[in-house]
Amino acid sequence: MSEVFEGYERQYCEASASLSRKCTAASALDGEKKKQKLSEIQSGVEEAESLIRKMDLEARNLQPSIKAGLLAKLREYKSDLNNVKSELKRISAPNARQATREELLESGMADTLAVSTDQRGRLMMTTERLNQSTDRIKESRRTMLETEELGVSILQDLHQQRQSLLHAHTTVCTCLNSSTYYIDLISGFLIFSGCKAAIILANRTSITALIVNCPCSVLVLFIAISAWILFYAEHFFIKIEC
Repeated sequence: MSEVFEGYERQYCEASASLSRKCTAASALDGEKKKQKLSEIQSGVEEAESLIRKMDLEARNLQPSIKAGLLAKLREYKSDLNNVKSELKRISAPNARQATREELLESGMADTLAVSTDQRGRLMMTTERLNQSTDRIKESRRTMLETEELGVSILQDLHQQRQSLLHAHTTVCTCLNSSTYYIDLISGFLIFSGCKAAIILANRTSITALIVNCPCSVLVLFIAISAWILFYAEHFFIKIEC
């Protein structure tokens, strides 16, 4: 690389850094101080343009293999200087402070909108979770009501069965107090022994034994026919007279 080009390049980099610092300082100034700083920046821009022209001239006089790389660097320097010119134009405007304020406000509004969008998304997710929880509660309540209805139905069935047993007990006791007894052999058998009579009622699911008073003194034993008689006869009665 040409030493002359390197010298121009070093001067340009120093000038560019200085221009950036001065632009930052000028944006916070007012009145005469700001005008003075802007004048310094304008002089620095002119000097930087002069250095870029010198580098361009020097690069074009070198060998093609070297020139290509140097011209690529020059394009970057020209872009950097254009940015400085744009900044100088912005802070030189009469309402530069207002423009800066508007830019800050726009940036703040953009941040606020981004935060608002994020909050809205979280709120929608929370609402969806609440809806799902509500659906689960409704389903649990429906299951509970169904279970309660089933329990009531079972209690009603048990009550009916109890009433049936009580009715059967009353009927048997009434029959034993009469002089004539009818025993359905399909349901069970009757045993007389002394002054006591044991009635054993049997069905397919349970056996019930009742002890009642009886005036008979003769032992009579009746054994119920097995449950399979149900397949051969509807009723089988034995009449006993005391």
